[in-house]
Amino acid sequence: MDAPVADAAFWITAGAIFFLLILSGFFSGSETALTAASRGKLRAQADRGSRGASRALRVTEDSERLIGSVLLGNNLVNILATSLATALFTRAFGESGVALATLVMTLLVLIFAEVLPKTYAITNAEKAASAVARPISIVVTVFSPVVSAVRWLVRGVLRIFGVRIDPDSHILAIREEIEGALQLGRSEGVVEKEDRDRILGALDLSERTVEEIMLHRSGIEMIDSEASPDEILRQCLESPYTRLPLFKGDQENIVGIVHAKELLRAIYQHRGTPESVATDLAAFEVMEVAMPPYFIPETTTLDDQMRQFLRRHSHFALVVDEYGTLQGLITLEDILEEIVGEITDEFDTGEGLPIAKGDDGAFLVDGSMTIRDLNRANEWNLPDEEANTVAGLVIHEAQIIPSAGQVFSFHGFRFEVVTMEQNRIATLKIRKL
Repeated sequence: MDAPVADAAFWITAGAIFFLLILSGFFSGSETALTAASRGKLRAQADRGSRGASRALRVTEDSERLIGSVLLGNNLVNILATSLATALFTRAFGESGVALATLVMTLLVLIFAEVLPKTYAITNAEKAASAVARPISIVVTVFSPVVSAVRWLVRGVLRIFGVRIDPDSHILAIREEIEGALQLGRSEGVVEKEDRDRILGALDLSERTVEEIMLHRSGIEMIDSEASPDEILRQCLESPYTRLPLFKGDQENIVGIVHAKELLRAIYQHRGTPESVATDLAAFEVMEVAMPPYFIPETTTLDDQMRQFLRRHSHFALVVDEYGTLQGLITLEDILEEIVGEITDEFDTGEGLPIAKGDDGAFLVDGSMTIRDLNRANEWNLPDEEANTVAGLVIHEAQIIPSAGQVFSFHGFRFEVVTMEQNRIATLKIRKL
């Protein structure tokens, strides 16, 4: 009892505990930095010549081995530091030293080995990740055999309970991470609504089909190939569209696509002399300038169809179902509008807009407006799994063909049928409940 407590062994043990706390803080901060660092930012820094960022990218490729190695090192130094502290405090304070050592080490580990380094790492993730990448890569290499054995054991235990580990599962979650980050940024006011919609629209192209955005066949403007040249020319000049389908006999029988510029060029060549204009024009055959129709199945994704348009140097396609029946048409502009929003030009009159807000706060909506466009315009969350258009959603939920004046409430909204055109819902008044 008379032996001095603060002898050389005491200070060596205290120094060892201090060093182990530093190592614990290093492991804790490294884990946070390497897991929180953006791989996109690290890639950008690596492309600019940062060796630390390049090493950080390599280290984080196998996240399971990285986390296992860091946790192994962190637990080793924490347990060793606690054991030394217990021996030290027991020597100094007797049996009560165990409880005191537990209290002191808990505070020291919490403050200096957990909160402090992790707080720094989370606020400077990419910088810290680049700095610790080299020593952590050495730790991963040293602990690799032990971590591999532990990983094998863990997967075996999980497999007993029916849990399968997919090492590539993080790749599939990238889209969800981007979408979540955009929604969070929008809610916090960091990301503008238009920017969010454009990025999400581009990401959604591979998930959506042409059937969802095509112009339905009921709205397609067609030209009868057997009509007189005067009638064809008149219809082409009066139409706001550049390309028009040609049918023969039945509108289901599409025989070609006429381009307004090609038609006018051909008619100009047949103009003849002023005395023989009518005769020369009568001899004009519209099929001579018609392009062959391009048919696509309604299940084609927008991403694939945009690639096909670019590959074929074409902007216009007719959509058919599995029986070959015409369902509608789609253009390259329709796909681009899913990314950048509505595209208008000098030929768009602006009449008949699909949505308008009334004085009472309700929205007057065209029944043919897609649910996706309505959600994007008002930041709503109406489901679009069972129907593409607002009218289709009302019919699906009501399970009837409604009449004008009927009112329905579902999904937190009030839907009032304003006008009907035969069996089609033409306009609706929608108000959020």
